[in-house]
Amino acid sequence: MVEIVEVGPRDGLQNESVILDVPARVAYIEALAATGLRRIEAVSFVNPARVPQMADAEAVMAAVSRPDGVSYSGLVLNKRGLDRALATGLHEVNMVVVATDTFSARNQGMSTAEAISATASIAATARAAGLSVTVTVAAAFGCPFEGEVRPERVAEIVRQCADAGLTEVALADTIGVAVPQDVRTLVAAVRAETSLPLRCHFHNTRNTGYANALTALEAGVTALDASSGGIGGCPFAPAATGNIATEDLLYALGRSGIDAGIDMTPLLAASAYIEERLGHANPALLGRAGVFPPGEAS
Repeated sequence: MVEIVEVGPRDGLQNESVILDVPARVAYIEALAATGLRRIEAVSFVNPARVPQMADAEAVMAAVSRPDGVSYSGLVLNKRGLDRALATGLHEVNMVVVATDTFSARNQGMSTAEAISATASIAATARAAGLSVTVTVAAAFGCPFEGEVRPERVAEIVRQCADAGLTEVALADTIGVAVPQDVRTLVAAVRAETSLPLRCHFHNTRNTGYANALTALEAGVTALDASSGGIGGCPFAPAATGNIATEDLLYALGRSGIDAGIDMTPLLAASAYIEERLGHANPALLGRAGVFPPGEAS
């Protein structure tokens, strides 16, 4: 069984021009929680002046229901963000270290080395508070400003972060440049540095995201990020498009005999809800093509 981490409410919405109010975001999260998804990245504790789509995180978490077995996570980039997260009763925090200095400066206002240092302090405090902690290495497969990223550099970043008391390491193809062979190479390089559970985050910018996801599972990755409807992107990465779509990934997994524990019917309803709220067609294809054989719900 593979674990799908739903990132639509955070990574999905952060790149949309439409800014949803708190009730709409809460309704979206609750619709996703009703699908069988057990890990949902619900909010982001970043400066709302830089990412206005993620404002009012505290209000969202105060209003959202807390079903048994559902773990909510939030993006945290600094101590101030962690303090905000701890006050909301989240279960997990996700921190980001960008693999290149140029992108890191644009994304977080610090170098990669500074981000690694901040991660150690934040992770220790979060773990002491009982939260699970993931570090995502962003632009792990390529950078929009510096180009190719060597697997050795990503592996070294993971090595430096791994001793900070992490629960999990995630490798993100932030701009959607990877192909399956890149996934095999990077997962092997990182696995040589840590035995921590590995998770992957793919964007479908160049139509390789689903092939990469299936390859990651074959390489031993245990969790995959996806966004319902395929919405998303990064506001600080030029031309970054949406994440792989949760429903399209679920279809590929199911036809491959891999159980994700998610019900397709309510998932498609959640995607339809957010499509209506955003006012444009979702990039995901399953909502248009339908399941196969016709009439199958999961």
